[in-house]
Amino acid sequence: MKEEGAVGLSSWKPNAGDTMKEEGAVGLSSWKPNAGDTMKNAGDTMKEDEVAAMPDAFLTAVATLRSGEPITMRPLQAGDSARFGDYLCGLSAATRARYGPHAFDQETADAICATLNPTELLRMVATVRGEGDERIISYVLLKLGVLEVDRQRYEALGIPLDPDTDSTLAPSVADDYQNQGVGSLMMQHILHCARQLGRRRVVLWCGVQATNDRAVHFYTKSGFRKVGEFFTDKNNDDMILEL
Repeated sequence: MKEEGAVGLSSWKPNAGDTMKEEGAVGLSSWKPNAGDTMKNAGDTMKEDEVAAMPDAFLTAVATLRSGEPITMRPLQAGDSARFGDYLCGLSAATRARYGPHAFDQETADAICATLNPTELLRMVATVRGEGDERIISYVLLKLGVLEVDRQRYEALGIPLDPDTDSTLAPSVADDYQNQGVGSLMMQHILHCARQLGRRRVVLWCGVQATNDRAVHFYTKSGFRKVGEFFTDKNNDDMILEL
């Protein structure tokens, strides 16, 4: 298993077609958090034991895609190892090239599911009903804190990041479910979760490729704003969202 952020995250970009729909449009209007969810004020940081004790149901929501297919958005669980492995192994080479927080194999899926730690890194998935089982169609990382490389870049921009109240986002969507609104629904839900966890801001995991117009548009529509640029083997933008 590779370290988080070890593979090409500076060149990572979200999947084509995950365009944010306006609030109330088909799909987003059907999103709802669990009944009884109470909104935590942004910046009211939860303690580690509070996060660890939080039931998965508190971070679970249901939604409907534009096609009418229902999805469930929830935390990745220890029992998801096989279906999570199917998800990682099923990603195309093109999608893998855009998304690289870790390796894409069953061994990695097994290791991740055996060592889940939501107090540091919340791993969220979207699932649909398959043939007798759930199928994972989206996987999103929400780091409760910031990567050191990101912290240093933002510091140079005059925007100090606080690991106690800021968070870092890296989403992905299965190839055959791209362009169906999954990314938009997951974004709505993950930002809701970030607020519930007392986060104030969200930054993109090692930025986004500057030439990825569709991704930049998606993030902008989601409320992110560009605050800087940096170069690795290509031009990248840093974007931040205030919750």
